[in-house]
Amino acid sequence: MISDNLPTAAELAHFSLTAQHPLTLNWCPAPERLANLAEEHAFDLQLASDLDLAGKRAEFINVGPPPEAYLNRWVTVRPDLDAMLSIRFKGLDVSKPFVDVSVTSRPVVAADVPRLSAAALRDYGNFHPPRIRVWSAAETFAGLKPDLRVLAASLAELRGEEVAPELSLRPTTDHSNYADAQAAYAAVDAAHPKHIGQAGLLSEEDLQDTIEAGTMFDVIWRGKWSGYAGTLPETQLGLPVQVVQELLLAPHARGHGFGASLSTLLARHLPADGRVLSGTIHGENRGAQTAARRAGRHDVGGWWWVPTVN
Repeated sequence: MISDNLPTAAELAHFSLTAQHPLTLNWCPAPERLANLAEEHAFDLQLASDLDLAGKRAEFINVGPPPEAYLNRWVTVRPDLDAMLSIRFKGLDVSKPFVDVSVTSRPVVAADVPRLSAAALRDYGNFHPPRIRVWSAAETFAGLKPDLRVLAASLAELRGEEVAPELSLRPTTDHSNYADAQAAYAAVDAAHPKHIGQAGLLSEEDLQDTIEAGTMFDVIWRGKWSGYAGTLPETQLGLPVQVVQELLLAPHARGHGFGASLSTLLARHLPADGRVLSGTIHGENRGAQTAARRAGRHDVGGWWWVPTVN
């Protein structure tokens, strides 16, 4: 069933902007950011009203419920809180359904969590989602497990930081070091078996896209390939950003405190067009978060997992 009284994309944009970290308000003029957010949320509205698209999702996912069950829902959670809910599948794995809370009419607080969970089960119970995902600009959310954090800063702000000696970047031109990058991730997984899945190497197709964009670089230390650093220009949280696709150090370059230098070097090699350097880091990946903060990037919010009760 299509939700009654769907808001406009512009209204969703205003709701979304209210939920963002205050620091980010200085990184993009409000009219431009609202226009970007409205464009992003137009797809939320399409997913809430387009039965043909819902049918294609049902056919692709193929887990039983009819097409209308895949529609986004705009629901009243509390008298002062409405939310856009959508059914998602982590990594497109049909065994991992969750309900995404993509927009709320005001920032979510801890007292809202039980009601959001109940609304998710009411509207998407046929999928048996074990959890929902909510966004918050807060760095902590008592009792909830983190998903991804967004760590960002303006490129201009990052360029002035110090860089480790003998460390540099050069444009990546081919896939000749891809196997070495795979081995580097495998070494990290072997060293930290409890944290497997917190980060992974971009696909060869994505690597090629980044090479063609001119924003993928080989990390060079003492004349030797020592990792990857790359981005792609996108819009994220309504901001014009360079989104980190890869920040990787090979095993021989680890343990020297180089992690922070990668963000700085990237900022120096990317166009000076007023964008923000932004990347998502798993909430439990303390090492990567520390390196990003040391480079001058700020935690501007992230997603939290909320268990549902069937």
